[in-house]
Amino acid sequence: MRILVLQHASVEHPGILRQFFKEDGFSWHAVELDEGETLPDLEPFDLMLAMGGPQDVWQEDEHPWLRMEKAAIRKFVVDMQRPYLGICLGHQLLASALGGTVAPAALPEVGVLTIAKTDVGHSDPLMRGAPDPMQVLQWHGAEITGLPPQATILASSPACRVQAFRFQDHAYGLQFHVEITKDTVGEWAEIPTYACSLDTAMGSGAVSRLAGEVEALLPAFNRDARTLYDNLKALVSGPLALATRGPAP
Repeated sequence: MRILVLQHASVEHPGILRQFFKEDGFSWHAVELDEGETLPDLEPFDLMLAMGGPQDVWQEDEHPWLRMEKAAIRKFVVDMQRPYLGICLGHQLLASALGGTVAPAALPEVGVLTIAKTDVGHSDPLMRGAPDPMQVLQWHGAEITGLPPQATILASSPACRVQAFRFQDHAYGLQFHVEITKDTVGEWAEIPTYACSLDTAMGSGAVSRLAGEVEALLPAFNRDARTLYDNLKALVSGPLALATRGPAP
């Protein structure tokens, strides 16, 4: 499998997913869009993975590369019909690129919180085997307020209706983070906007408290990440996916 990773901050990388890629012998190519790197030809890639970041999808004037990224997502998902997974900002970018709407959240979510599957989510191929309810790491101040056509909600929380969604049968967005490692909280807290949202949500000393909570739950987080990853891998290599791009050379 060949994976194109879209990054929007150097510390928001695929995390534990990198270990899974290595174990499976998959190659992955990261593009740091916020640092001016350009997108390669999309044709060789089997999966597009878009990570989180401190930007917002509507900040196209401040970050002109967002227009290019949305166009690439739209081409990969709609024109090429290739599999896609977006996490946090990547989840919101998928919705925005396909005609949905994203806006500041009425109630930002930061910390370890709980999501629940919808009725459709229970039978969805990506969500199969994941706990319900499911404890996840959240760190976002924007949310999807309107889904694009042909999209279905797979999971929700009391504060955020669209925690996971599917477009058609091959593109997915997750508002929560599954890529967590032992270093995630400390690295992300170095981003000023993230540190501010963390202190606002959890008060003074939030970094050490959240880091401790995440460390205690890390085995469960990584187990759930493995479940979702294995499900995604099956989707990418399934008969429908192969039909859209042909067999590997």
